[in-house]
Amino acid sequence: MGALIGSTVTLDYGKFKGKQNTTNGIISFRGVKFADAPTKNLRWAAPISPPSKNLGTVDASKFGAECIRTTQTTVATKTSEDCLFGNIFVPNNTHVGDNLPVLVWFHGGGFQSGSTHSFLPDLLMASSSQPFVFASFEYRLGQFGFLGGSEIASNGSINAGLLDQRAALKWVQRYIGQFGGDSGHVTVWGQSAGAGSIMYHLMANGGDTEGLFHAAIMDSPPLVYTPAFNDAYDEDIFQQFAQLAGCGSGTSAAKKGQLSCLRGLTSTAVAKAGSKLLDARPDTLFLFAPVVDNALIQERPVEAYQAGRFAHIPVISGSNTNEGAHWASTIPDPAANTSLANATETTVFNFLIGQYPNLTSESIINTGFSLYPLNDFGGNVSLQGQQMYGEARYICSALMATPAVPAFGDSAYQYHYDNPHLGSNHEDELQAFFNPPTDADHNDLALFEIMREYLTSFVTTGKPVSKSGPEWQPVNSDSSFSRILFNPQNSVMERVDDALVSRCNFWHGITNENLT
Repeated sequence: MGALIGSTVTLDYGKFKGKQNTTNGIISFRGVKFADAPTKNLRWAAPISPPSKNLGTVDASKFGAECIRTTQTTVATKTSEDCLFGNIFVPNNTHVGDNLPVLVWFHGGGFQSGSTHSFLPDLLMASSSQPFVFASFEYRLGQFGFLGGSEIASNGSINAGLLDQRAALKWVQRYIGQFGGDSGHVTVWGQSAGAGSIMYHLMANGGDTEGLFHAAIMDSPPLVYTPAFNDAYDEDIFQQFAQLAGCGSGTSAAKKGQLSCLRGLTSTAVAKAGSKLLDARPDTLFLFAPVVDNALIQERPVEAYQAGRFAHIPVISGSNTNEGAHWASTIPDPAANTSLANATETTVFNFLIGQYPNLTSESIINTGFSLYPLNDFGGNVSLQGQQMYGEARYICSALMATPAVPAFGDSAYQYHYDNPHLGSNHEDELQAFFNPPTDADHNDLALFEIMREYLTSFVTTGKPVSKSGPEWQPVNSDSSFSRILFNPQNSVMERVDDALVSRCNFWHGITNENLT
């Protein structure tokens, strides 16, 4: 047995002084820098990890800076480009060499917002029958992490935000043993964009995980529009962003190159240009997301998963009942806002095409709307639109990967979260793991405990089990569309109905260039 891990851990590039909490039984190390600041010439470049300079003694009792969100018009308090920090949470009385399982969390936020700071593992660790190490990492967002275009491909790195996550996982391989973790027993977990990130990491390098993780959990993984980095769509975004930043093609500021010009700007100038770009495209929810870079990401998700070109490891994947609720009501463009009184199915189409720019009117109007007849929604186009978007983006993508996994000899588990009391919108299931609301009743709290038991047992043993929940049956050749229903009144195994399967087949059957 190695040394007992206390509130200070020494790595080869610094000494990190964390905080030991005897109440929750956790030693936390927050704001642990895992890469150099991605600024100046490292802006839109692969991260340098571990940090290239010794950091000396670091106060690791507080979170580091959050990465700048795309909606910011300035570098707000507690945000910075220098944001590549991780947080490690270790059970008290852990020793170096204990080789505890490791759970790595990537936050959501549409690849444009979010941070690690709201996601503390206290409840998860308390619900687990076996100890484990929890780690979470920041990654570059929006225009800082997911700006495409030939200019960046030639002089930088596409998908910098994914590369940050990859660097974080490599950091775990190198250093987690100093925190009592087992680098050979790493599960990655994410929600929304965090889950989408994992979907990309599973198919990265043609499915080669590089030994960085051995299991994955994806809550509401989004199927986002994934053009090639040099498609007209991405080139237009780059040029428009550069123009708004004052580095447009042909301007005197860009005489040494647009990327050089952009790298010379302040963080605030880059932040402001991203915010202006969002305003200039009012019918699109998320402009920035991973793209095909012909390096890490070599094809689009539907192509990769339908062909089985992804890492064949145990997975959990699922979604919530009302994934599509409220999104369209946030669209500034009235022609695409389905919540307005004069909205029609044309409004629904405009909303969808704002998220998937190459959808054709014919494919949606002739086939899509026939699968979601307006009468089924009481003539309410807002409800119709939210169901179409929720299934296209989240629900069907959560179902996409798991049926293929058993064919390669690994286990896969699906879930459906449905909570009529507290809500089943996008991200509502996270209440179970991190922050139960004050109005949660006895049934809600009992369900949350069951859900935490399933998740933590999957992390520690590879199989999701619960003391009081039903047996969570894996996906197999006989029931490839079975999943567990998480409901506070009754959690049971259910079969995905054939109508949903047909609708998912429609979304995934559209020409790949059109949807992804």
